[in-house]
Amino acid sequence: MGMSAGDERAASPRDEEWPEAEKAEKLARGAALKWASGVFYRPEKLEGLGHYRRRETQRNSSIQSRLKSTVQSYLEGVNAGLEQLRSAAQEVQSVCQDLGAARWALLDSADHFQGLQQMRELMEEHVQLASVVQVLPQIFSVHEVFSHILQLLHGQHFLEAHVELMMVEQLRDDILSQLHLRGLSSAQATVLSYFSGLQDLNESLAKQLWDIVGSSLRLVREDPVLFVTAVRIIEREEKIDDTLLLEATFLPPGRPKGWRQKFYQVLQDTITGTHFHAPCMDAEGPGLAKHLAALQKDIVSELRVVKDLMVQCVPAHYNILSTCTATYHQALTSHLQEILREDLDKQGLFLLLEWALRVYPSPEMMGHPDLLPEVDVSALDPLMSSELVDQTERRYMMKVKASVFEWMQRTLEVEFKEWFREEEPETDHEGFFQSALPAIVMQMLNENIQVASLITNSLQQKIYNMALEELEAFLGRLREALAQCGKEHQQDRAVPKFYISHLLAVLNNNLALSNSVSSLHPDTACREVPTSLQAALDRMQKKATQLLLEELLLDLQPLCLQLPSRKWLSGSQLVGSMCEVIDKYAKDFSRVRKPVFTLLLAESELLVASQYLRALLQRKMVCKNREERGQLCHRLLQDATQLRELFCGLGLDQSQQSLEAVFALRELICLKDPALLSLEVLGFITKYPDVSDEHISTLLDIRGDVSKEVRHVVLEMMAQHPQVLPEGYRPIFSTILVPVPELPFCLRKGKCA
Repeated sequence: MGMSAGDERAASPRDEEWPEAEKAEKLARGAALKWASGVFYRPEKLEGLGHYRRRETQRNSSIQSRLKSTVQSYLEGVNAGLEQLRSAAQEVQSVCQDLGAARWALLDSADHFQGLQQMRELMEEHVQLASVVQVLPQIFSVHEVFSHILQLLHGQHFLEAHVELMMVEQLRDDILSQLHLRGLSSAQATVLSYFSGLQDLNESLAKQLWDIVGSSLRLVREDPVLFVTAVRIIEREEKIDDTLLLEATFLPPGRPKGWRQKFYQVLQDTITGTHFHAPCMDAEGPGLAKHLAALQKDIVSELRVVKDLMVQCVPAHYNILSTCTATYHQALTSHLQEILREDLDKQGLFLLLEWALRVYPSPEMMGHPDLLPEVDVSALDPLMSSELVDQTERRYMMKVKASVFEWMQRTLEVEFKEWFREEEPETDHEGFFQSALPAIVMQMLNENIQVASLITNSLQQKIYNMALEELEAFLGRLREALAQCGKEHQQDRAVPKFYISHLLAVLNNNLALSNSVSSLHPDTACREVPTSLQAALDRMQKKATQLLLEELLLDLQPLCLQLPSRKWLSGSQLVGSMCEVIDKYAKDFSRVRKPVFTLLLAESELLVASQYLRALLQRKMVCKNREERGQLCHRLLQDATQLRELFCGLGLDQSQQSLEAVFALRELICLKDPALLSLEVLGFITKYPDVSDEHISTLLDIRGDVSKEVRHVVLEMMAQHPQVLPEGYRPIFSTILVPVPELPFCLRKGKCA
C-alpha cells in the first residue's frame, strides 16, 4: 500500500519510459472492476467472495512464478554474453599487439626487399630465356618446314600441309603475342620478316582450295575426297578465327581469314561465270531458244548433283542446296535483265516471258520431282519483277502490233487487187459472196491472243485490246480503200468489172467480222463488242451500202427524169422499167446474208420512194382540171401499188416501207373539197414531221385548184403546229429540196392575201 518517495521517483521514469505499461495497468483495472461488478451485483453472490479470492490468489502466484523463471533465464543468458564479450576483447587486444610487432618487424626488413626485387627480375628473365631455348629448335627449323609444306602442297596432301602450316602459324603468333604483351612492337617486324614465307604458303594453299571449290560440282561426282578435304581445312580455319575473335586480346596478321565466306563467294562466282558470262548469244529466234534450253538442262542437272552428292560433303549449317538455289536464281535474274537490254524481236520476247514465268517454276525445271521438296523457289523473289514483266509484255505487245499492222496491210493490198480482177469473188457453200479477208484477219488476231494466253492473263488482255484497236484501224483503211475503188468506178463504170459483186462480198465480210469479234474476248462470259469497234463496223457497212445505192441510183435516174410527164400520166411503162431495175439489183442483193439483205432492200425502197417523190415535187406538174387530178391520182395509185407489191414480193414488210408516203400524198391531191385541206395536211405532217412549208406549197400547186386563202390557212395551220422528229423516224422529205417560189413584192400592214 505505502510506497516510499524513492519508489515513486523510481517509478516515474519507468512510466515515462514505458507508457504502454501504465495504459495496460489501467485497462486491467477497468476489466477487473467490470468483472467484479458483473459477478457481485447481487447480495447473495457475496457468499462466494472467499472462493473467488483464493482462486485469484493462486492464479497470481502461478503467474509470478512463471515471470520469475523467465527473468532468471534471461539473466543467465546476459551473463553468458557478457563473459564472451570480455573474452573477445582480450583476444582482440592480443591480436593488436601481434600486428604491431609484425609492423615493426616489416619496417626493420624493408632494406632486404630491394635485393629480392632484383632476384625476381632475374627469375623472370631466366623463365623467358628458358622458353626461348625451348622453341629455338622449332624456330631454326621454320624454313625447313616451309619447304616440306610446299612439297606436301605440290603432292596435294592438303590436310598434312595444313597441320604443319597451323603449327608454324601458332609458333609465330605466340611469339608476336608475347612481344605485344611486353610492348616490344619494334621486334615484331623482325619476327614477321623471319616468317614471311608463311604468307606465300597460305596464298598457295588458298589458291588450290579455291580451285577445288570452283570444280566442286565435278569433283563430288568423280572424286569427292579433295572437296571434303578443302571443306575440312576451311572449317579448321573458321574455328581458329572464331577463337581469336572471342579472345580479342591480340589478333595476328592475316586474321580473320574468313575462308568460309570466301568458299561461298567462289562457289557463286563459279556458277555465275560458267553459265551467265558467256559471249552474247543470238538474241533472236533459235539462238535464244537454244540458250534458254541449255540453261534449263544445266541448272536442273547441277542442282540434282548438289542435292544428292554435295550436301553429304559439307556440314549441315552450310545450307549448300539453298545457297546454290539462291545463287542460280539471282544470277538468272541479272542474266535475263541483260538479255532484255538487247533489241529482241517478238519471238525472243515471247520465249523469255514464257521461260521465266512458265518453264522456270514448272516441273520441267525448278519444280522437278528430283529437286522437291528441298528446292523451293517460291520463297525467293520473283525471277522477273512485276514492273519488268509489265514492261516486257508491253514491248512484246508493240512488236506484235507492228507485225499485225504489216500483215493486215498486205491483206488489204491483196483484197484491193482482188476487186479489180476479171472474175467474181468466191462464194461460200450457200452461194453468198465472200473473200478470205475475214478468215485471215480473225485467224491472225485470235492466234496472237491465244499465244499470249500461254504466258499471263495480263498479256492476253493487252494483246486483246491491241487486236481490237488494230481491227478498228484496219476497218478505217478498208473503208478508205473502198471509197477509192468507188471513185475509180465513177470515172469508168466498167472498172471494176464485178463492182457490185465485190461490194456485196465486202458486206458479207463485214458481217462475218462483226459476228466473230466477240469470240476474241478471253472471257467467254463477256462477249460485248466495244462501242468504238462497233461504230467502225457500222461505218464500213454504211459505206458499202452507200456505194451500192449509188449504183442503183445511177440506173434509176434516167427513168426518174421522165417523171412526171404527160406521157407518164397517160399510162407508160416507166414504173415497170424501174421495177425491172430494182428486181435485177434485188437478185444481186440476194448474194448477201439476210440481215444485210433486208437492210439493202429497206434502203433501196427508201431510195426509190424518195426519188419518186423528188421527181414529183421538183419537176412539178400542175393539174389543169379535175380530170387531170383524177388521172394523176390514178397513176400515183398504180405506181405506188406496183412498187409496194414488188418490195413485198422481195421480202420487205409493208410496215417497213416508205412508199406509204406516196399513198398519203395522193390522198392530198385526190381530196375533192379544198376547204378540208388544212385538216388533211395536219394529219399528213403528223405522220411525216420532216415535211416543210415548201413541200406542202408544191403539193398545193400540183393540185391547181387551191386558192390563196386556203393556202394561207394551210400554211398558218402548219406554223401553229410545229413538228418534232420522233426517235427512230426515217426521214424522207428532208432530203428532197424543192425550188422556193418567188413571192410578189408588197408593202402591207396586214397579211397578204
